[in-house]
Amino acid sequence: MRDIIITAVVFGFLPMVLSRPHVGLYLFSWLSYMNAHRLAWGFAVNMPFAYIVAITTLISVFTSKDPKHMPWTREMTVLLMYILWMMVTTFFAFYSNLAWDQLQKVIKIQIMIFLTPLVITNRQRLHGLVWVIALSLGFYGVKGGIFTILTGGSYRVQGPDGTFIGGNNEIALALLMTIPLMRYLQLNETRKWLHLGLGTAMVLTAVSAIGSQSRGALVGATVMGSIFWMKGRNKFFTGIMLAAAIGIMALVMPQQWYDRMTTIKTYEQDQSAQGRINAWWTAWNVAKVRPTGGGFEMFHDRTFEEYAPDPINVHDVHSIYFEVLGEHGFIGLGLWLLLAILTWQTGSWVIKQAKRDPDKKWAADLAAMGQVSMVGFATAGAFLGLSNFDLYYHLLMIIVLTKIILFKEQAQMSSALATKR
Repeated sequence: MRDIIITAVVFGFLPMVLSRPHVGLYLFSWLSYMNAHRLAWGFAVNMPFAYIVAITTLISVFTSKDPKHMPWTREMTVLLMYILWMMVTTFFAFYSNLAWDQLQKVIKIQIMIFLTPLVITNRQRLHGLVWVIALSLGFYGVKGGIFTILTGGSYRVQGPDGTFIGGNNEIALALLMTIPLMRYLQLNETRKWLHLGLGTAMVLTAVSAIGSQSRGALVGATVMGSIFWMKGRNKFFTGIMLAAAIGIMALVMPQQWYDRMTTIKTYEQDQSAQGRINAWWTAWNVAKVRPTGGGFEMFHDRTFEEYAPDPINVHDVHSIYFEVLGEHGFIGLGLWLLLAILTWQTGSWVIKQAKRDPDKKWAADLAAMGQVSMVGFATAGAFLGLSNFDLYYHLLMIIVLTKIILFKEQAQMSSALATKR
């Protein structure tokens, strides 16, 4: 039954996608983040729904009558430079076949990221995209939060198998990044029942992230929580939500969770942590001698034999920073970090320009919550190799689009005032 429902939803929306490309982006985002087909049991599990929707959306972009303009902001330019550099590093990769396969996956992700500013051209469409992302990942947040409470935190919250967020660490990172988006929606929601529902969803999503038993998630949640409180409106309400999440965690989580979390302080005795550190040194050593790094998928036995302090301790890198450094060298890391810095500056500019104007508060809220999500990715991602996670790039695009749409609305308002005069 699930297979039939999911197939009916996807193919039912395709005719609308052909005339409204932004609906295609919504549908693609739902498939990418919720991975609803992975919750089925039959033919739908391996159906290339995302590919079908992506092709249909591309056709729609070129055939629809909507005006098409690519806003070549400084962030878009740096992102394009980073993509081109990844192509260069793939050409010189240690493991050519693996690297080219991974590059194809990354390019597919980035094509949809670059489509976003072409089809999300106003506040309503941007708001809709945030809703789709929040609902898609919020499903796992609410489900995982309830699961954690009912089981007393005895089991780890996991994501759907065979996806970017399948592991406990990965789903925790995605959930942390989703909470600020829920808060933006709540701040701009006037219906009381939905306002309350979003508040409940945020608390349950926080519990779900902790219920993943990811140590990186705990670090990310601690740092993100303080930034979340500082940057948000209505700090009293935000404090209540944070206190509720902490209170539930204290009541629910078992002793084994506390034992696992305390190993953060004793990483010298933790084999997993030592393996990560060995992989980080490997990435550093590769980048020092190779300007192009080792290319995608470089963390394998032969690389460790030549570049690792401990050649026997082969371990995945588990860090967005050292992943980029090892695979794309210092140039790649520089471009990747520059993209984040420029986007953060754009968000700060939007907050400064919009926070005192009631008609523009939505932009300040979205930029601020976008920055909080960036903090979650930057901290929890330090212990997780998800540098190519499409949610992060969509998040950056949302912040950039907030500024673009704010400019557009200001221009329209000025034009309307000039016409009245």
